[in-house]
Amino acid sequence: MLLTADVGNTNIKIGIFDENKLNSKFRFSTDKSKTSDEFAVELYSFFKIYGLNAKEVDSSIISSVVPAVTYPLRVAIQTVTGARSMIIGPGLKTGMDLKIDHPETLGGDIVCGCVGAFEKYGGPLVMIFMGTATVIAYVDENKAYHGGAIAPGAGISLDALTNRGALLPSVDFKAPKKAIMTNTVDCIRSGIMFGTSCMLDGMIDRFFEEAGKKCQIIATGGLAPMMIKNCRHNILFDEDIILEGLNLIYQKNQSDKK
Repeated sequence: MLLTADVGNTNIKIGIFDENKLNSKFRFSTDKSKTSDEFAVELYSFFKIYGLNAKEVDSSIISSVVPAVTYPLRVAIQTVTGARSMIIGPGLKTGMDLKIDHPETLGGDIVCGCVGAFEKYGGPLVMIFMGTATVIAYVDENKAYHGGAIAPGAGISLDALTNRGALLPSVDFKAPKKAIMTNTVDCIRSGIMFGTSCMLDGMIDRFFEEAGKKCQIIATGGLAPMMIKNCRHNILFDEDIILEGLNLIYQKNQSDKK
């Protein structure tokens, strides 16, 4: 079995693949202060909770945008399963042509998500990642990554608004019935929910215009389901596309060794 790990700024998402099928997944919070032993305890606990045999995991691959967590997590995975982890980074074959200024700076999660989406849906495509940051990326029909845009995530925007505005309360991510609201809480909800959705629609239109063609649109990330249902474009949500991309990249690098 293959263990895939997507380390984001907020959460670490683990996926267990058996013969290229995602059998189990779980997540825990990203904490840069945790030691490898603490990560190992959490990982071991999840294996027990879900009735998985850690020793059946014989391989692992990690995508991480938090360097301080990468090494202790890698050690924890080896402690619990015995498997050494491949790390997404320069030198690893992804099968995707990165047509950007500095390919080595591209986040591993973006690479994996685009690889997974292209394999599953084909191209051209616009890939939206909605986590701590909102990343919108463009991949053409030849599996070439052309870059994209980065904006503050909806959570960061809401935190900044309520922390800087002394009289503004924090709210949940729930869209109001309409855009023009009559109380502070719903006005904030309107701005965050509809404002984010309008940003996505507007950026997608610009991407289509610059690419000279319409594309499939795929979104992933914890906030994506709540945001895309308010968009006017048809956007498909795929929760596990980064984990699937990790599996594909691992398999490609294994087959290339043979």
